[in-house]
Amino acid sequence: MAGVRVKTVADPYSEHAKDWAEKLGIEQLVSNHEIIFNDAEINCVFICSPTDTHTTMIKAAAKAGKNIFCEKPISFSDEETIEAFKAVEKAGVKLQIGFNRRFDKNFDRVKKCVATGKIGELHILKITSRDPEPPGLDYVKSSGGLFMDMAIHDFDMARFVSGSEVEEVYVQGAALINPEFASLGDVDTAIITLKFANGALGVIDNSRKAVYGYDQRVEAFGSNGAVEIGNETETLAKLSTNSGVELDQPLHFFLERYNEAYIREVQEFFEAIQKDKAVPCSFEDGIMAQRIAQAAKLSLTTGKPVRVTKLIK
Repeated sequence: MAGVRVKTVADPYSEHAKDWAEKLGIEQLVSNHEIIFNDAEINCVFICSPTDTHTTMIKAAAKAGKNIFCEKPISFSDEETIEAFKAVEKAGVKLQIGFNRRFDKNFDRVKKCVATGKIGELHILKITSRDPEPPGLDYVKSSGGLFMDMAIHDFDMARFVSGSEVEEVYVQGAALINPEFASLGDVDTAIITLKFANGALGVIDNSRKAVYGYDQRVEAFGSNGAVEIGNETETLAKLSTNSGVELDQPLHFFLERYNEAYIREVQEFFEAIQKDKAVPCSFEDGIMAQRIAQAAKLSLTTGKPVRVTKLIK
């Protein structure tokens, strides 16, 4: 990317990444991330660490005057997230949240069809999001669970595509793939219904294991029509013979499916810095997706619909 130089990468296991860093021409590979915050030459940082470290790093980076890109979610609590954002505001730096699906050309097309009224008034938004393999139990323990770790992308897409806030959430969930998830207070399969402020209704279905690949589909249905996107596949070839019809399976996982989206979100982050304009995915987007995830977890626990806490500006 023009005008951008990667100077330092910090990772607790940096000794295992020396060949990787050398191959990419990265100048410094260190184990202590504070080296980055203390480097006056560096003016932006990417925080791609476990969620429970995000707010501490955001505050440290902001204090050091760095612009910040932080992976989702910002934290597991409103208090920590708001405290981090206050540090960002005080420092006058930019903070972009890593909801990469906003930058996917397919989702963007659906949003534009809704926003421009091509399908009339939005009535139903359906999102299918299913991973090819479930994570290990050690990961689940610290991830925040299905709603905060996985479905949070879908909550952000629901707000993004509909152009409306989610007011209420109702969840049915179960541990159908790995019963041990239940012992951690989590599920691996869920149906989530949403009620939007604009009157539309939403349905999200999540699974931690789709044996055929990474299943990512969206449909927006309205008063004048519908728009939908299917899965990305390696090719569009369809083989038809007397024994059946064959299509390629969906791309394996998020790195393959959303490669272009990852590149675009980073490009737009740098552009916001270079042209001093607002970032395309803000603190507000981060905390509202987080609040929907919290409401979803509470709904699963109580068996009742839960109102989503509004953001008071």
